Amino acid sequence: AYLNWSYQGNNGPDHWHKLYSTANGDHQSPIDIKPKLWQCHFHWGQTDEQGLEHTVDGRKYASGRLHLIHWNADKYLAVTEAFDKLDGLAIVSVFLKLGLCPFSDFDPSSLLPKSMDYWTYNGSLIYPALHRSVIWIIVKEPITISSEQLAQFCAILSSAEEEAPCPILSNHQQPHPLKGRVVRG
Repeated sequence: AYLNWSYQGNNGPDHWHKLYSTANGDHQSPIDIKPKLWQCHFHWGQTDEQGLEHTVDGRKYASGRLHLIHWNADKYLAVTEAFDKLDGLAIVSVFLKLGLCPFSDFDPSSLLPKSMDYWTYNGSLIYPALHRSVIWIIVKEPITISSEQLAQFCAILSSAEEEAPCPILSNHQQPHPLKGRVVRG
């Protein structure tokens, strides 16, 4: 039944919704995607062996994580409006592991693993005000960084108002119980 489609004529894309409708009669793709990436940042521990917020079956990943933070631009005019809404944010979290093949000079193609398999759950921000507004997407395959690159993160200075600059040796917290949340993936 699906062998007679084409990209032109009576069996082309303009007719697919009539010829090959989904269960609800709606043609799903392609769509107009609005850019939603708001921020990317890294989290790390003070040592190579220090685990981070997310664990997998109790296993801690050394080094850190890359967070790609997106906000629901279809529904909210600004990220500040989305921060405290249940459907406000989506954060893609990519584990970082130590190895010999580090990503180079923040080449965008090296910031994502080859496989995009992931786990997902509804949760909260990991910093105050801890709003329960995040759909977490945890990419299963880590990307590799070197010990030298991790050391560069630990050399970043914090310069809070009216305080002397000091190194940010770690910016993470320990895992919390599931508390009824469902992890899919």
